[in-house]
Amino acid sequence: MWTNYHSHSEYCDGKFPIDAHLQAAIQKGFYAFGCSSHAPVDFENAWSMDLNQLATYVDEIRTFQQTYREQLLVFAGLEVDYIPDVISPRTDYILEAQLDYTVGSVHFVDRFEDGEHWGIDGSKSHFLKGLTDLWHGDIEAAVRRYYALIRQMVEEACPDVIGHIDKIKLHNHSEHLFSEDSKWYRQAVRETLDTIRQTKAIVEVNTRGIYKKKLPEPYPSLWILKELHQFGIPICLNSDSHHPREIDAQFQEMADLLLEIGFQKLMILDNKGWRAVPFTREGIEMEKTD
Repeated sequence: MWTNYHSHSEYCDGKFPIDAHLQAAIQKGFYAFGCSSHAPVDFENAWSMDLNQLATYVDEIRTFQQTYREQLLVFAGLEVDYIPDVISPRTDYILEAQLDYTVGSVHFVDRFEDGEHWGIDGSKSHFLKGLTDLWHGDIEAAVRRYYALIRQMVEEACPDVIGHIDKIKLHNHSEHLFSEDSKWYRQAVRETLDTIRQTKAIVEVNTRGIYKKKLPEPYPSLWILKELHQFGIPICLNSDSHHPREIDAQFQEMADLLLEIGFQKLMILDNKGWRAVPFTREGIEMEKTD
């Protein structure tokens, strides 16, 4: 059995209705599945849910919770951007939605002069434009700002799950803009992990970069996974799926890696709340915890 709490349907930039994702989870023998469409934001874009759809989205998930209660645990969540003074996991309409959980992510680092948000996981050309226009090519300053925003989110509006914590590396694999071995980079990451471990937040292990063939490692990178283990920060395994076929992509391979590092448990959300359970490369092992 597996769980996945980071998924996107046609309510945002994913493919197919929510029910198609749930049916895939049932067919694969999942224990629990969380729906986490991109939360509404107040600027035009092609990836987030419209605010006027939010109530319908939550109501639909609540209906599926009852429809599939004997086959699958279903949870209502959102992937919520953290953009200071714009949106956070503590924004009023997010709280008013009465979600089961939130995935908090940083996708944007400050703005261009015309007010456009600099998306760090968009096209390569957009990323490089922002690096030039906003940071005058200073990748260290840009990356430090990215991690400072994650720390600010954790301190001011801590989500249940921290989404793809090192997403800033997305274009680094092809552009070689910085080394993850750099002292300044490791310092920024460790400072961020130290902030997280003072909370109850969970860091997700996100396989999307691997199965989409954009990165050789997950979010976060192998060395950060080892740091998470040493820091004692809880993790969950997510695929950041945008299609029903992706809901468990690379899970077995990632479970092997996590076990090799020394992780023995994954965090899951079920009717008992968030809790740690043992796992193998075949999934979580509920019989050892009940």
